[in-house]
Amino acid sequence: MATFEKRRTKDGFKYRARVRVEGNLIRTATFSSKTLAREWAIKTENELRDQKHIPDLTAYNRTVGELFDEYETHLAECELRSARNIKFQLEEWRKFIEGVKLHSLTSAIITHTLNQIAKIKYGGRTKSPATLNRYLAALSCALSYGVKSLGWLDINPVSRVEHKRENRGRVRYLSDIERERLLDAAKESRNKSLYTIIILAISTGARRMELLSLKWSDVDLKSGWAVLEHTKNGEMRGVPITGPALGLMRNLYNNRKSDVWVFPNENNSGPCDIKRSWNTAVKRAGLSDFRFHDLRHTCASYLAMNGATPNEIAAVLGHKTLSMVRRYAHLSDAHKSSVVASMNAKIFGGDNGAD
Repeated sequence: MATFEKRRTKDGFKYRARVRVEGNLIRTATFSSKTLAREWAIKTENELRDQKHIPDLTAYNRTVGELFDEYETHLAECELRSARNIKFQLEEWRKFIEGVKLHSLTSAIITHTLNQIAKIKYGGRTKSPATLNRYLAALSCALSYGVKSLGWLDINPVSRVEHKRENRGRVRYLSDIERERLLDAAKESRNKSLYTIIILAISTGARRMELLSLKWSDVDLKSGWAVLEHTKNGEMRGVPITGPALGLMRNLYNNRKSDVWVFPNENNSGPCDIKRSWNTAVKRAGLSDFRFHDLRHTCASYLAMNGATPNEIAAVLGHKTLSMVRRYAHLSDAHKSSVVASMNAKIFGGDNGAD
């Protein structure tokens, strides 16, 4: 039996036709008119009736849990950096919809489940809208795999789920006094790599794992350049190492404990863990509401305040679009105002126009 749905799009109205057999969704298609949708549905139903096209009903009776199993195997084979987070997020979905048949999974079920996941607290904290959208993205990736690679679904029901409205990205960066306090605390740390890591983070804008994953083969101390291989988007990017950061890196190389890792652990078998030493340094410095990732914001903010353009900031941070760097626009505007004021003072004198 065929059903039809009228949908509003930016180009007008569209009509989606669905053909089911024994309650299972077999085929779906979208058309510009209801007449075309009906004609397609009648033709498809006739083909099914005449057995010209026999659908694989087994695929449509697969469960969400079975799809997750297949997708997680695929993730392991691809060795994606985000695989660990995706698997963790899918485990939350499993708790609620593992036994749901794929053909019965609707946008309403997904929305209800997402609201249930939102109630789960970790460390007494609720999930932010941005975090919930990441959970939704993980589910969408699994369902897309079911559509494109397995053929278990015709459509991805997440496409009809409304995402949570995210708060404007926070911009927490170090003041000059805070920076000095943090660096002083890092110098006193038992982790002798912490000071250099913080300097690198501020001067390059690199993420924590990008720095900790650095190998000496990724670093050219002669030209002052490092290649970050383990980036968030999976694409390598180069960052310049200059000034004090370069001096620290050269000293670190001359006294290196590992020929592989720039910041090795005690056994030289992998990168070091700075979580405890970082938390201790932040506490000693008296910083509030400050995370390691905020060193990246600090780098971008300093760049903006020193006249860097949005394109230049995006290039340093590795952003493909300018949407993520617009949060620093007000800092750049302050720099522009200062430059214009300086020019006017030089040309017209010291009068700033105040009454």
